[in-house]
Amino acid sequence: MTQRADAPQAAVDFNNEDSNTSANPTFEAVLSARLSRRGMLRGSVGTVGATVLGSLGMTACGGSDDEPAKLGFGAVAKSLADVVSVPAGYTASVLYALGDPILAGASAYKNDGTDTDFDKRGGDHHDGMEWFGLSADGKRSDNATDRGLLAINHEATTDERLSSFFIHANGGTSTLPRPASEVDKEVALHGIAVIEVARMAGKWAYSTNSALNFRLTPLSAMEISGPARGSADLVTKYSPTGTMTRGTLNNCGTGKTPWGTFLTGEENWFGYFTRDAADDAARGNDKSVASLKRYGRTQGAASRHGWETGGSADQYQRWNNSKTGSSANGSDDYRNEMNGMGYIVEIDAYDKSRMAKKRTGLGRFAHESAAFGQVTAGQPLTVYMGDDSRGEYIYKFVSTALWNAADANAADRLAVGDKYLDSGKLYVAKFNSDGTGQWVELTVANSAIANYSAFRFTNAAEIAVHTRLAADAVGATKMDRPEWNAVNPVNGEIYFTLTNNSNRRLEPSGSSQMGLDAANPRAYTDMKGTARQDGNSHGHVVRMKDGTSSFTWDVYLFGAEAGADKALVNLSSLTDDQDFSSPDGLAFSKSTGICWIQTDDGAYTDVTNCMMLAAVPGQVGDGGKKTLAYTKADGSKVDVSTYVGKTPTPETLKRFLVGPKGCEITGLAETPDGKTIFVNIQHPGEGTAMANVTDPTKYQSQWPSNAGYGAGKRPRSATIVITKNDGGVIGS
Repeated sequence: MTQRADAPQAAVDFNNEDSNTSANPTFEAVLSARLSRRGMLRGSVGTVGATVLGSLGMTACGGSDDEPAKLGFGAVAKSLADVVSVPAGYTASVLYALGDPILAGASAYKNDGTDTDFDKRGGDHHDGMEWFGLSADGKRSDNATDRGLLAINHEATTDERLSSFFIHANGGTSTLPRPASEVDKEVALHGIAVIEVARMAGKWAYSTNSALNFRLTPLSAMEISGPARGSADLVTKYSPTGTMTRGTLNNCGTGKTPWGTFLTGEENWFGYFTRDAADDAARGNDKSVASLKRYGRTQGAASRHGWETGGSADQYQRWNNSKTGSSANGSDDYRNEMNGMGYIVEIDAYDKSRMAKKRTGLGRFAHESAAFGQVTAGQPLTVYMGDDSRGEYIYKFVSTALWNAADANAADRLAVGDKYLDSGKLYVAKFNSDGTGQWVELTVANSAIANYSAFRFTNAAEIAVHTRLAADAVGATKMDRPEWNAVNPVNGEIYFTLTNNSNRRLEPSGSSQMGLDAANPRAYTDMKGTARQDGNSHGHVVRMKDGTSSFTWDVYLFGAEAGADKALVNLSSLTDDQDFSSPDGLAFSKSTGICWIQTDDGAYTDVTNCMMLAAVPGQVGDGGKKTLAYTKADGSKVDVSTYVGKTPTPETLKRFLVGPKGCEITGLAETPDGKTIFVNIQHPGEGTAMANVTDPTKYQSQWPSNAGYGAGKRPRSATIVITKNDGGVIGS
C-alpha cells in the first residue's frame, strides 16, 4: 500500500517510510556493466463496452472471443466514474464491507459514525486475502468451489487528520490527547477477518453468524515463534519472557501455505508508535537506538494516530516505545514493543481456537506478500518476500526441513508451520550488472554481519529482529519499494511490483534522491493537471528466475501513460487498453496462469481511477535491450540501457477492472475452478476534503452505497465478487 498523491498528506507520510541511509548499491549501478553486453537475456485494439457496478446499476454491451490461449474479454476503458467497471459479460457485486456484522451481538451497520463493536464487524482497508475451501460439513476441502472461508487483511483506516474520519460521527478528534472511545474504534478496525462465504442459486453471500467467522485485532494475543522467541529484544511488560505479543498491525499482502494456513504480512507498523524526545539518552545510546532509527522511529517521532494518548491503561501505553521503566531488560515498560511487529504471521483460518504465530525466521521489515516457490517432495520450501520502503530489499527464506507431501493434509497445521517456517536460512538479494544476482545468507557466521559497526550482531535472534541492518551489512541491493510478489505457477519465476519513486533523478541532489541505473532507467516529468511530478511516477514490474544461490532477472513491464515518449518513458509500448501507473497488488491464477496486476496510483488519477489488469506472462529474457538517451543540464549526453520484456499484445495484456474514485485495488482470491474471483476495493473516497465532512454530496466517493449496498453515504472499503455471466472461467 502506498500513500496516494491525491490524498491529503500528513506531516509524516507513514506509508512511505525511507530510513535506508546505508551506502549499499541501488538496483543498478549494479547494472551499468550489463548495459554494453548483448543478448544476455534474450529468450526465445479498441475499447469495448463494460459492465459497471455503481449508481447507474448494471449495463453491458460488446463481447469476447473466448480463445483459450489468449485473454478473451474486451478491455475496460479508463474511467473517473464512482463505480466498479468490469468487462462486458461479467458481473461484479459487493460481498462484504467495512462495518458489516460478522459476530453475534453486532447490529446492522448504520454508517453514520455512531457504530461501535468493531471487533465484531468487518474492519477497514480490505487488502490481501486468500480462499480456503469448505466441504458440505464445514471441514477443509481444497477443491471446494461453492463454499469457503475468505481470510482478509484489514490494513488501516482512512486518515483525514489524526483521526480516522469516516468512522466517527463528526470526523474524529484531530488534536491530542485522543478520546479512548475513538482509539478503541480505530484499533479494532485493524487486523484480519475470516468470514464464511457461499454461492447459492448463482449468488454469492457471506454468513453474518457463521461459527467459523472470527476477527484478530492489534489486541489479540499472539505467539512469538522461530529464532527470536524468548529474545531479549522481545521482552515487554506484557510478555517478560519475550514469547508473546499483542496483535497484528497494518496487514497488507498475504500468502497461503502448502499445508493450508493463512500468512499475513505486517507492513507500515512503525508509524503507530511514538518515542520521547530524550529517549536516545534514556537508552544510553545503545544499539537499540540504531535499530529504531533504521526502522523509521527517531526520538521525538510522532505516532500516526496518537493512540498512546487514549489513557493510562496498558493497551494505550504500549504505543509509547520509549524507555520509561527502571528495569535492565524492559520488563516494566514497552521500550521493545515495536520489535514485536514487522513479521509474517501464520493463522489457521479453519480453527479460530488456535493462537496465531509470528514467524520470526522470515525476518522483520515492512512485509508485503509471502509467495512460495514451486513445491517439490524431498526439497526445501522457499518463500519470497519484499520490504516495501524506498531503497529496501528483496528476501527469500529456505526451510531446513525437506517437503513431505503428507504434511499438506496434516491435522495440526500450525505444527507443520513450526516444522517449515521456524528453522531455515534467510537470504537477501544482490543484483549484478550482467543480469544475474546472488542470494546472500544473513548469518552471524558472515564476518560482515558479526562485525558490522552500526549494529554488532551476536546471534540469529538479532538477525530475525533487526533484519534490515543485517542486509545493510552484506551490501544488499537497494530497490524501489518492493511491494507484492507472486510466483508464476507455470515456470516458477518470481514477479515483484516496484511501485514508483519520486526521488529518481538524472542528476540527483541530496541524500534522498537516487540516480538512474539499468533496472531503474527512467526520470521524467509527468503532469497531473497543473501539478508537476518528477522522478519515476509510474513504477515497473521486475521478474526473476531463481537458482539455488543465484538468479537472473529482467523488467517485465514499465508502467506508463500510453501517450508518453516510447524512447524514455513508455518502454513497454503500452496502449490505451494497457497503460497503468503504480503497480502494487500482484497474483497469479493457479487455474488459468493469468497474472493479475493491481494499482495504487496517485500519478495518473487525473485520467483514471485505480485498476486491475490481466496479463499472460512470458519468461525472463523474452524481450531485448533498450538504450535511453538523456541530456544533462550542462548539455552532456548520458546513455542508460536496460532490458525490457517482450512487448505485450492486445491478447496478452489488457485492463480488466477500474475501481471507484479515490480507491486502491488490492488483494485477489479465486475459487479452484477459476470461475469466481474476489477483489478488494480499498479506501474509496480517500481524497475527501476536510471542509466537506458534513456534506455527503461533496464526498469524493459514495461507493458502495451508490451501488445499492448498505446504509448511509460514507464510502466504505469492501470485497467484491466477480463472475462470468455464462458461468465460464474468468479471463477466458
